[in-house]
Amino acid sequence: MSCTFQFQKAPEHLLQALHEVIPNCELITQQLPETPISLWLIPPVFSNDRLDDEVIRRIWNETPYWIFCWASGLAMAQWLLAEPHHVKDKVVLDFGAGSGVVAIAAKMAGAKRVICCDIDQISLAASRENALLNDVELEYLDDLYKAEQVDVLLAADVLYDQCNRFFLDEFLKFAPEVWVADSRVKNFSHPKYQKLDERSATTWPDLDEAKEFRNVSFYKTV
Repeated sequence: MSCTFQFQKAPEHLLQALHEVIPNCELITQQLPETPISLWLIPPVFSNDRLDDEVIRRIWNETPYWIFCWASGLAMAQWLLAEPHHVKDKVVLDFGAGSGVVAIAAKMAGAKRVICCDIDQISLAASRENALLNDVELEYLDDLYKAEQVDVLLAADVLYDQCNRFFLDEFLKFAPEVWVADSRVKNFSHPKYQKLDERSATTWPDLDEAKEFRNVSFYKTV
């Protein structure tokens, strides 16, 4: 799996937000594997040898999720581009947007409107910059409960925390069709969702995660 690098000046506000958590780290544009999508991400080769305890604490407690394209997000983006009929001409909400990769893919796949939803303002800022990078127009929302009814709700890599599982029920209030992509939850079981597909993907830059986290399952409302 390979990725293409481009060299442009990173948006200053994103760099500043990154440096508050990880000093001296850069952002570069990278075209994701098997997609035409480019994102602002940290370099693939990032040395953590000199990270002090305080930086490591900040990374764990204030994780800037938008600096990675997580495996489930990449898998869902690839899937949308390969099977655009799921979102074509529809109003779509990307929950827990992070870098905005799923939202960008949905728009590229022909969605009528795409709403990026994330409680993290920096993630929304990153999604804006990534949308500009890919020449697509998105909408932005910082609270799911402010959302209108949409045709399709997409959620990738949002179930990593047990506390987030209640969203599986909440999603049903906002869209008749919900797709969830996840590589973390074992023994996924919910009466309103069924597993329909599975894809292999790697978080980019590669975190050298265990093989089990590279198998992304797709669940759809029944």
